[in-house]
Amino acid sequence: MKKSGWYPIFLREMLLFRRKLLKLGYIFSAMVIPIIYLLAFGFGLGRDITIQGGDYLSFLIPGLVAMSSMNNSYTWVSSTLNLNRIYFKTFQIYIQAPIKASSIMIGEVLAGMSKGLFASFLIIIVGYLSSPTFYLSPIFIIVLLLNCFLFASLGIIAGMITKSHEDTATYSNFFIMPMAFFSGTFFPVDKLPIFIKSFIYIFPLTHTNIVMRKTELDVEGLLSFLVLVAYSSAFFIYGSRLIKKYSE
Repeated sequence: MKKSGWYPIFLREMLLFRRKLLKLGYIFSAMVIPIIYLLAFGFGLGRDITIQGGDYLSFLIPGLVAMSSMNNSYTWVSSTLNLNRIYFKTFQIYIQAPIKASSIMIGEVLAGMSKGLFASFLIIIVGYLSSPTFYLSPIFIIVLLLNCFLFASLGIIAGMITKSHEDTATYSNFFIMPMAFFSGTFFPVDKLPIFIKSFIYIFPLTHTNIVMRKTELDVEGLLSFLVLVAYSSAFFIYGSRLIKKYSE
């Protein structure tokens, strides 16, 4: 009989993550791209720009946090799972152990969330230092957690369906990168043409950026929050089924 045992899986991933944290190169790599965007767009192009009634820097920082949490939650899980499943064969140990597929999913997702939150925390520190108007609202924190959960679950799906390590980069180029640039990270979605805008609202990161910039949930924010919950639930259920199918 299979048991619930997500914690050992989570602990293993965290121990491996701690090794990386001991290397300053990893911390630098988690910060360098968002900081480059911050310097180029926030302090460069956006110095004299106002947007949505405030300065551009205050608009940009939540978008960079959302983008960073997406990239790190997704990439770490998808790449690690793909390597462990295809090359190192360590994922087979999880499958052979008396552990439920949902427990494997929970352990991997929580590990991905932790890595996404760590990268986001670094950007939040930079945000506080660079923008006096930036602050963390309860809505911001809740949506950040939900965004990490969503993209870690998506990372599980990508890691399970890809057939080579190169495939993970392909999925990232086709799905993650467009979301990073066109989901309201650097400019409002309203600025896009109507025929593109309707397509952009399919992206979950679009709804993350909408809610993250809210101080309180209005109708638009509530609808976007419900979309994120729906995506998160669907990705988690589908990822668990892929793991269960793989173990059969």
